[in-house]
Amino acid sequence: MKALHEIAGVVKEAITLDQRFPRWKDFIQLARLDRPIGIYLLLWPTLWALWLAAEGVPSFHNFMVFTLGVILTRSAGCVLNDYADRNFDGVVKRTKLRPLVTGTIHPNEALTFAGILFFVAFLLVLTTDLLTIGLSFVGLILASVYPFAKRFTHLPQIVLGVAFAWSIPMAFSAESGELTQYTWLLFIASVLWTVAYDTQYAMVDRDDDIKIGLKSTAILFGELDNFMIVLFQTLALITLTLLSVQLKLSWPFYVTLILAACSFAYQYQLTKSRQRDHCFKAFLSNHWVGLVLFTGFVFSV
Repeated sequence: MKALHEIAGVVKEAITLDQRFPRWKDFIQLARLDRPIGIYLLLWPTLWALWLAAEGVPSFHNFMVFTLGVILTRSAGCVLNDYADRNFDGVVKRTKLRPLVTGTIHPNEALTFAGILFFVAFLLVLTTDLLTIGLSFVGLILASVYPFAKRFTHLPQIVLGVAFAWSIPMAFSAESGELTQYTWLLFIASVLWTVAYDTQYAMVDRDDDIKIGLKSTAILFGELDNFMIVLFQTLALITLTLLSVQLKLSWPFYVTLILAACSFAYQYQLTKSRQRDHCFKAFLSNHWVGLVLFTGFVFSV
């Protein structure tokens, strides 16, 4: 009976929320909170950096600031991306039902929502140090530039890679108060990995992007797409290996590098067919790569 009462309470709260704010689900969809893969892919490198900077377990304060910050900034970035692409998403199979396309959310509402999310994230950053606060402004610029990059360059995936990896110097700064060569090695590895998986993601929309005139590494690389993905993944693993040697990480990290390499091999088997569903599945599997590598850092630092 107690369980039934609890379930009834949850249902009642959901109904009340629908009545008070009937479009809340649209805003959840706009921020992509119903599809958290982007949060995971941004979170794992951030946690790598926190554990390395702390040489072990980071402070609870920084862990919470950066975890919540990842959720907020990634959500804000999705909103800004949909605002920038609102005139294109309607002709792309994967995005034609997004709220700004269907009209359930007005563009001005989206901009306000993104502003609120960025502002709350900035309030969290204010609880850290001056260097981290300064770095956050660079992160904001990168997050704001990325949605428009695909109009001007075939390398928007590199812009995304830098934007996603910018949490690494911020995490090092907040946890250790300085940026070292290890910061930038980890940064480079994260950028390389991001370019690889976002090229897989771009392969899903390649045909639609060509029709509407948008650019991506998937279009730029053409038939060399899988070769370039493997190249970026290999360079990422080499960079992480170099980092592990310099930091004298213990053997568990090398095990996770091998597991990551196996995952990349599996991804290649998926993407070599260039089928949309297979490329998207390969992209999604990068969440496990990030998690496995995080486990390696935790047990090796």
